[in-house]
Amino acid sequence: MQFSQLNLNDKILKAVEAAGYTTPTPIQAQAIPAIIEGHDVMAAAQTGTGKTAGFTLPLLEKLSQGRIAKSNQARALVLTPTRELALQVSESVETYGKELPLRSTVVYGGVKINPQMQRLRKGVDILVATPGRLLDLYQQNAIRFDDLEVLVLDEADRMLDMGFIRDIKKILTLLPAKRQNLLFSATFSNEIRALAKGLVHNPVEISVTPENSTAETVVQSIYPVDKASKTRLLIHLIKEHAWYQLLVFTRTKHGANRLATQLDKHGIKAAAIHGNKSQNARIRALNEFKENKLQVLVATDIAARGIDIDQLPHVVNFDLPHVSEDYVHRIGRTGRAGCDGEAISLVCAEEYKELVGIENLINQILPRKILSGFEPQKALPESKLGIKKKKPKKPKKNKTLQAIQEPGSKPEVKTPPKAKPENRNGGSQKDDTKPRRPRRKPQGNNAKGKSAENRSDNPSRPQRSRRRPKTNNSN
Repeated sequence: MQFSQLNLNDKILKAVEAAGYTTPTPIQAQAIPAIIEGHDVMAAAQTGTGKTAGFTLPLLEKLSQGRIAKSNQARALVLTPTRELALQVSESVETYGKELPLRSTVVYGGVKINPQMQRLRKGVDILVATPGRLLDLYQQNAIRFDDLEVLVLDEADRMLDMGFIRDIKKILTLLPAKRQNLLFSATFSNEIRALAKGLVHNPVEISVTPENSTAETVVQSIYPVDKASKTRLLIHLIKEHAWYQLLVFTRTKHGANRLATQLDKHGIKAAAIHGNKSQNARIRALNEFKENKLQVLVATDIAARGIDIDQLPHVVNFDLPHVSEDYVHRIGRTGRAGCDGEAISLVCAEEYKELVGIENLINQILPRKILSGFEPQKALPESKLGIKKKKPKKPKKNKTLQAIQEPGSKPEVKTPPKAKPENRNGGSQKDDTKPRRPRRKPQGNNAKGKSAENRSDNPSRPQRSRRRPKTNNSN
């Protein structure tokens, strides 16, 4: 099948051809016709299969035939979980829609809001946004959705992982009920299906890859190594194999900064990208990496789905992720669109639990390579497949409540222990053997005066008269 068979207009086809594409990927071949026909769509495909073009191309086709966007209105809204992914989608819209008279813009947090408000005044046909900044703009009356025709949730599973569910639900209440809904995700988890119930209507479901699988074009391997030797091993591999465009993932922000500094000291130009970096610094580092001005880009998982680089040759897991699914998203940055890629993980003995989780998720044992001079002092145990995740223990059922809920059954009532007989002072008989300590009366003029003052100032307290004991004056 060719793009020319997908009912796209000549201007879009010209832009696609200029980008170097002639044959659609499986997700594109199935999603584009369904979206153009106006169906709601639920699409699941792993990273690097062309999902972005799978919805931007038909979106441009539909909007090019409609009316012009009004002031402060958006005709199509694309929600993404991260700034990097928002920029990636925006670039795709500009690339394929450059021959069309459509306006588009992207809005995200971390930068000044006023320029974004000014761009929205004329109205936009396609608005790409992160949830938080979109709500900020709505509260300032910079954007309205009266004319919205299409809603796209991109990387929906990632949005749920990052805690955007509340923001998404708020945004959905602001949108018109009559609209086309497109939901794109790496997987169809139970959480995604629960979200889809209130979003899509009679959707066309598209799934082109098995759940949690990795691309066949990616060659995966691991290097067992001690934790203290990881940096030295990475530097050796980069210089030995002359790696030029390398994406390295670390677990923490401080680890990313530290590794980038060490690489720079050894003559390897590197930069770190993570959540603590300003948006301008992240964009600058990403652009330099794409233009081959940087040899290594060190990133945390925030960039796992936001970096789109054609023919990225190598991905290195300097640290294994705690969440096994993140491994699939990390290595999905390479081996895209049918190109070959390589994914290498530097694994120490302390990461054995994470390694077993990853290998059981992808259902394969990753081949190990021992490099001379970097043999680990603490051996990495052999991997095992078939280990299932432990399910959390269910709380014990309340027998009394269970008996009430079951028809025809009587609740089991436990008789409380007999109470000890009380004496007239309120204590048990056992306490009668202990002498009771008499209550002390306040002594001194201050205490007496204070007591009298409190009685006179508080009308709610009953006034008690104190009578002095009569003295026998007969003596």
